[in-house]
Amino acid sequence: MSELRHLSIERRGELVVVRIERPPANAMDLELLEEGALALDRLHDQRPAGTVIAGTGGFFSAGVDLKFAPTLDREGQRRMVAGINRLFAGWHGFPGPVVCAVTGHAIAGGLILALCGDYRVGSTEGKLGLTELRAGVPYPAVAMAVVKAELGPASARRLVLGAELVDPQEALTLGALDELAPPDQVLERALEVAGELAALPGAAYATVKRQLRPPLSPLVEEDPLLDGWLGGEAAGAASAILDR
Repeated sequence: MSELRHLSIERRGELVVVRIERPPANAMDLELLEEGALALDRLHDQRPAGTVIAGTGGFFSAGVDLKFAPTLDREGQRRMVAGINRLFAGWHGFPGPVVCAVTGHAIAGGLILALCGDYRVGSTEGKLGLTELRAGVPYPAVAMAVVKAELGPASARRLVLGAELVDPQEALTLGALDELAPPDQVLERALEVAGELAALPGAAYATVKRQLRPPLSPLVEEDPLLDGWLGGEAAGAASAILDR
């Protein structure tokens, strides 16, 4: 895959904006995950001073596409788990500054993608939550590792086992977001923060970030879910959520 259909990469001086553009909810399917891996490879080569990940249309991302995932055969599920793990490991450990402009709803894997950022600017409008359990979807290994690394135990317990959506202010209180901004100011504020982080010594930033966040890439190939991800509960639970 040489072209990006559901992601765009835009230069803003020394910074880049990676925008998710898969309407209506920026949900993740195999194609989007493959494009995410390609974008990461390109940015590793380009080494921008800072990166902002943003959504579109009132969504950051709704996570895994619940219409698509339950239709996958065993090999498709394996590819999906591996793709999710690679995407989250890549962004969580990306050597340069990564700021997430959480431009609206961030649900399930969408919120985990936001947690991969070094800093998270959230919109004052939208819902956020780790709703995988409600959909009958177990967490791939890297996804759970990111949750445990970025959230305190009490916040992780509440969001993961409660599987409920919360408003932006509560997400801020729980530590899922670092600050809030009006919807039309989220991206610009995220760019400001990315610029501030990019002004720090780059080589030292990469080293300190690696010290703070040990690589999660070993989990990509060790995930037990590669041998079986979605059980019989998933289709019914996902259908019930989509019908709400």
